[in-house]
Amino acid sequence: MDDTRWLTDAERDVWRTFITMVGAFGDHLDKQLQRDSAMPYTYYEILVVLSHAPGRALRMSELAGLRGASRSRLSHAVSRLEEAGWVERRECPTDKRGSIAVLTDEGFAALAAAAPGHVTTVREALFDRLTPEQVAVLGQISVAVLDGLDPDKCLPGNRELG
Repeated sequence: MDDTRWLTDAERDVWRTFITMVGAFGDHLDKQLQRDSAMPYTYYEILVVLSHAPGRALRMSELAGLRGASRSRLSHAVSRLEEAGWVERRECPTDKRGSIAVLTDEGFAALAAAAPGHVTTVREALFDRLTPEQVAVLGQISVAVLDGLDPDKCLPGNRELG
């Protein structure tokens, strides 16, 4: 017996529109950052996470979890960021098997230089197209979906949107 709860036609249409929007939005952000800052969106997000961490440093495993990336994919990205001088990898003092990614001053400067263009793109492509009510609903929907996927990914401040 098939217990699959298939999507209704309306749900299927929303799902396809949503997933297409998510992909197109990510591509749009990536193109802007590549064009204006010679930085992929993935690298920008790593720099953002490190910039908000205490001492601008995180264990690689924690950074991978926060970015939703595999350790090998994150390790490759951090290697590229090291080559650019934006991140340093250090041994973990409490666990010799682990390592810590540290945002350098050069990396923070690169992030600071890229941020205005990125924020402008986010504002123009998302927030300027929505009413304040739609922004609030988008925040509530995002928190609900993230909380159902992984409560640790839903930042405490974001829960207030609900």
